[in-house]
Amino acid sequence: MDLRLVIFDVDGTLVDSQADIMASMTAAFESAGLPVPDREAVLSQVGLALPIALMELAPAAKAQHESMIDAYKQRYFGLRSEKGTPQSSPLFPHVRSVLDQLHAENETLLGIATGKSRRGLDGLLDGHDMRPLFVTQQCGDDHPSKPHPAMLEAALSETGVPAKRAVMIGDTSFDMQMARAAGMLAVGVSWGYHDAARLKDAHLVIDDIRTLPGLLAQIWEQSA
Repeated sequence: MDLRLVIFDVDGTLVDSQADIMASMTAAFESAGLPVPDREAVLSQVGLALPIALMELAPAAKAQHESMIDAYKQRYFGLRSEKGTPQSSPLFPHVRSVLDQLHAENETLLGIATGKSRRGLDGLLDGHDMRPLFVTQQCGDDHPSKPHPAMLEAALSETGVPAKRAVMIGDTSFDMQMARAAGMLAVGVSWGYHDAARLKDAHLVIDDIRTLPGLLAQIWEQSA
């Protein structure tokens, strides 16, 4: 069977978690007595591992980063516990139906590559009952931060799919750079946290996830 692999970013691509991200980053900065960055600054770092994001947002407070990370996580998981995953990190429109459609294709494997922690990813997948959809699940606990290609290289190794038969779907410049570094096609989405100007490394950009199956069919035909 000629397998192909479709790897998805999570925050800003599959789920809209910006409210909880902002609330958690606010808790982190307030715990250190620091002014809270504005929404645009925070969302510009979504996709990076949390320690790397804090280095970008608060480079002068390096000594406080560990306690800020603890405050962020405490608030983030507290909100998820209070609200439940579907409300805390709701799926973007039509995401589930498209994932189910792709999962039903015998030759298509689905994967995840996210800067989230393993605990965060597990909670999200279980909260949305999506764990069975993804055969490879790469997270920030196990790899260098995006845009390093380690996550994608691990996904390729686990599935045995060559890079030319794999696609990365994401909403940030970090996703697109990571895909190119791994030698795979980079497909950006316009509904996430980086605007189109920052997706210049994408090979293609889509505005509606419902167009993805048709686009992938064309990609697989061209790469056959």
